[in-house]
Amino acid sequence: MITPLYVIVGLVVALLFYSFKILREYQRGVVFLLGRFWKVKGPGLIIIIPFIQQMVRVDLRTVVMDVPSQDVISRDNVSVKVNAVIYFRVIDPERAIIQVEDYFAATSQLAQTTLRSVLGQHELDEMLAERDKLNEDVQRILDTQTDAWGIKVANVEIKHVDLDESMIRAIAKQAEAERERRAKIIHAEGEMQASAKLLEAAEVLSQKPQAMQLRYLQTLSGIAGEKSSTIIFPVPVDTIDTFIEKVSHAVRPRAES
Repeated sequence: MITPLYVIVGLVVALLFYSFKILREYQRGVVFLLGRFWKVKGPGLIIIIPFIQQMVRVDLRTVVMDVPSQDVISRDNVSVKVNAVIYFRVIDPERAIIQVEDYFAATSQLAQTTLRSVLGQHELDEMLAERDKLNEDVQRILDTQTDAWGIKVANVEIKHVDLDESMIRAIAKQAEAERERRAKIIHAEGEMQASAKLLEAAEVLSQKPQAMQLRYLQTLSGIAGEKSSTIIFPVPVDTIDTFIEKVSHAVRPRAES
């Protein structure tokens, strides 16, 4: 039969075991005294008076939260699916426990609604090309709203922007058309530069008629080197005009006779 002394000793040991708590370096304990907030304790060994005090553990490490894919309609009426990742941590354990029931769930829901709201104000091209700016906008809004909960949002990264197949094909056509436009502009600029150089060359060659003859001979040399049976000999227009004029003078006297 167990004596009352053993029962009392057992109860004392159990109370002592329940009273001593060990918190790690990244943990804090929010202590309530008879239901009212008393203080934040930790890290290390702390003592809790049983039945009078209660403690809630809070982790101060950075939490990596994956935001589920959200259906977003951009400002130019394009439907996309966007997901992101959020990095946040508790900086005030008291407010994180007292001001909100579940700070993790509250931050997750707020991140989803903020992501849809911010991205819905931008066009698709901005979502694809200006992710850094969008990340900063979402992070600033989340950090402002979670400050009352003792939460610090350190960073927000948009991971994927998923498009429909038809929209992907449309973007591909747009990119192809843009490249063709650039190619035509580059070709036109090349023609303009070439015409300017040809004009300069014509002015130089016009100063010495012998230079034009040398250019003709150089052209013939290039054509002959290609092993072609056809030879093209350029004749100056001035020479043809002179020949036609002489023929006309020779034929006119015969017609008069």
